[in-house]
Amino acid sequence: MAARCQTLTTDSIAALTDRALPAAVDELIDFLAIPNDGNYPEHVEANLAWCRERFAGLGFAVTRLETPGMPLLFAEKSVDAALPTVLFYLQIDGQPVDPAAWNQPDPYRAVWKRKEADGSYTTVPAPEGELDPELRIFARSASDSKGPAISFITALDIMQEEEIIPAYNVKVIMDFQEELGSDDLPAAVAAHRDLFAADFLVIMDGTRHVSNEPTLTFGARGIATATLRIFGPAYPLHSGQYGNFAPNPVFHAARLLAAMKDERGRVLIPGFYDGVELTEADKREMNKVPETREEIRQMVGIAEQEDLGDTYQEALQYPSLNVRGLRAGWTGKEVRTLIPEEVIVEIDMRLVPETPGERQVDLLRQFIAARGYHFVDSLPTAEERLTHPLLVSFTASLGSVPFRTDLDTPIDHWLTAAVRRSLGRDPVRMRTTGGSQPMGPFVNLLGLPAVSLRIPNPDNSIHAPDENLRLGNFREGIQECLGVLTQPLAPGR
Repeated sequence: MAARCQTLTTDSIAALTDRALPAAVDELIDFLAIPNDGNYPEHVEANLAWCRERFAGLGFAVTRLETPGMPLLFAEKSVDAALPTVLFYLQIDGQPVDPAAWNQPDPYRAVWKRKEADGSYTTVPAPEGELDPELRIFARSASDSKGPAISFITALDIMQEEEIIPAYNVKVIMDFQEELGSDDLPAAVAAHRDLFAADFLVIMDGTRHVSNEPTLTFGARGIATATLRIFGPAYPLHSGQYGNFAPNPVFHAARLLAAMKDERGRVLIPGFYDGVELTEADKREMNKVPETREEIRQMVGIAEQEDLGDTYQEALQYPSLNVRGLRAGWTGKEVRTLIPEEVIVEIDMRLVPETPGERQVDLLRQFIAARGYHFVDSLPTAEERLTHPLLVSFTASLGSVPFRTDLDTPIDHWLTAAVRRSLGRDPVRMRTTGGSQPMGPFVNLLGLPAVSLRIPNPDNSIHAPDENLRLGNFREGIQECLGVLTQPLAPGR
């Protein structure tokens, strides 16, 4: 006879997790060994095959969803038609890797390390016997996001072994190109509305608050990107022969970029912040998060923060403008005494619900035009070079759209209660995160309230070399998933 989920207490969840943890660690290491760069079809297919077999073995009905690009995988377990349904989002792909930049032979072959008091890491043998929560698994996607996926799968394993029925119907969507923007996800959601129909969406992706306390995040910023090519002479010129005569486009680019922000970090593009208003109630709620600006400055190593909002949480509620890359000429041993022919500027803009990407891109383009730039489609013609002193090409792309779910709503009450029961303490509840997640189709097309259940440690180096997952976070992630999967929802929620 299947056990009732309500009987799982904090202590029983901890005991069940500890019994399952060694096998879960082994499975995570095996799963990490499957390369998962979404640019490569063979990587996608290998991970999809693993997930399909794993969820089928857990009694889920599994469906492969073809798209114009890479496929998605959908899994469903029906408990009772009268019960609510929760959709879980799992990200399976990871960022590309540069093996030479990692401090281990192969980024997909996990190694164990311990963090020392000075912040450095020491490689240690694979643990035997009791597992130290301070040990870390280093591998691509350990935190982002195969670790959270295995936490969820392990909780389902425990429930199957203990004959514990989920508290509601469970649906799972697995995404194999999240790091590339999940371009095929919106059309797939639109084409399969009935398949994805649910009451709530739980996102198994994202890093915990800097305190490393259990974290729920109720929104994410969107993203838009732009590439500027600012042109100088038709070809690189000798700086001795043409210095003081031929303008260097680096200085054009520097003046343009400097005009976009003031010395305190506020964006000066007209209309950039239009629509964003924080009430005193908003500020009180978001500033319950346990942090100070001083702590965050110390963590990231800066003397002062930019002047937008009175706190870090308030700053996250505004759109941002960032120069993510610059290229002009050569540096280091390759440096040359040349005036470069062009400067390439890569910009990203994080979006909030009040600042749609199309508008922000248009504001940026208008700002550049107002500074006297003439736009070209690709390379300037000879006539354009002789006519316009300021030449630029401008291309832009819209990525994930922003979303936000209100706090103090049914999904908040349900998840907060689940985390409290699973770990014996309340989660940090963040109004939004600075990063982006491709949840727009579920939120905007299906109207699903969406919240991110965040498991990995904040110092996990996601997207960078030496990505890692703290073992104690992995253990607590399994506990949280057990709590969430067994926390009842009110019918019709």
